[in-house]
Amino acid sequence: MKIALDAMGGDFAPEAAVHGALDALNVDNALELYLVGNEDLIKKFLPSPQPNHIHLIPTTQVVTMHDKGSRVLKEKPDSSLVKGVELLKDGIVDAFVSAGHTGAVLSSAILTLGRIEGAKRPALGAYIPTDKGGKILCDVGANPDAKPHHLMQFAIMASLYLDHVEKIKNPKIGLINIGTEPGKGSELYRQAYELLKQEFPSFIGNVESRNILTSEADVLICDGFVGNTLIKFAEGWISLFSDMVKNKIDEKLTYKMGAKILSPVLKSINSQYDYEEHGGSPLLGVNGVCIIAHGSSNAKAIKNSISLAKKCVDEKLITDIQIGLTDHLENNSH
Repeated sequence: MKIALDAMGGDFAPEAAVHGALDALNVDNALELYLVGNEDLIKKFLPSPQPNHIHLIPTTQVVTMHDKGSRVLKEKPDSSLVKGVELLKDGIVDAFVSAGHTGAVLSSAILTLGRIEGAKRPALGAYIPTDKGGKILCDVGANPDAKPHHLMQFAIMASLYLDHVEKIKNPKIGLINIGTEPGKGSELYRQAYELLKQEFPSFIGNVESRNILTSEADVLICDGFVGNTLIKFAEGWISLFSDMVKNKIDEKLTYKMGAKILSPVLKSINSQYDYEEHGGSPLLGVNGVCIIAHGSSNAKAIKNSISLAKKCVDEKLITDIQIGLTDHLENNSH
């Protein structure tokens, strides 16, 4: 399995990318990892001699968060992000992982790889762990503006992705909204409700954000603006809550004694909801496995993003999405 890694993408690049790659090789030494970026900077974090399964692809440009995503392909063709996508396009690697500029990855992937036949818009599907098994929230950032039929396709692609990570067939689908009644929300969400109800027997209706983790829905659909806001709030709240608990424990000796007893429970819960444990999110709908990791990804998150990329390739996620979209289009043409 050959996977390209944007070594210059993310807040802690290239250190986090290099260490994440080395950790991934410790788990699976059959991987061939292509680190794309500034060769001199990358080598500072590599052991000597360089591991046999690490390959360096030198580039001279770096995409920053200040770059306009739609112009990166033309303005920074020798960047680690663009070169990584091109390696996937040319068949040199089987997947691409980046913690860099989401808009730039999205734009470069669409223009270089193209969309899967039938896919109107790519979408980001984020895995959300719960006590009763994981859910997929889609879209979480690729489409701030969407139309009802886009949300319908998000439901198809996210359902297939959930099948790959949780082995759930025919998952229940919910639409994120401000109320459970059918007439709630903006015109987009009212129309999407009717379309999802018409197209999916497994559609259970609207789901309010407070019920995301407890809802019967396995797949939760929304536009990218709403999804990105939800996922970032969740990440911030989990981090804040963890810090609050730690600060409270330090206040009293009795709290510290109780914390020792509860420590395994607290660590388990923190690990369950830590995005670093689950890696990035696949860009669903483009014709290749592209994993977009969190901008603040550390080595653990990069390692798990590489593992996710391998799983998506092994289980033929792209082929299954193609089949799913084709089947849906054929069924609706009769």
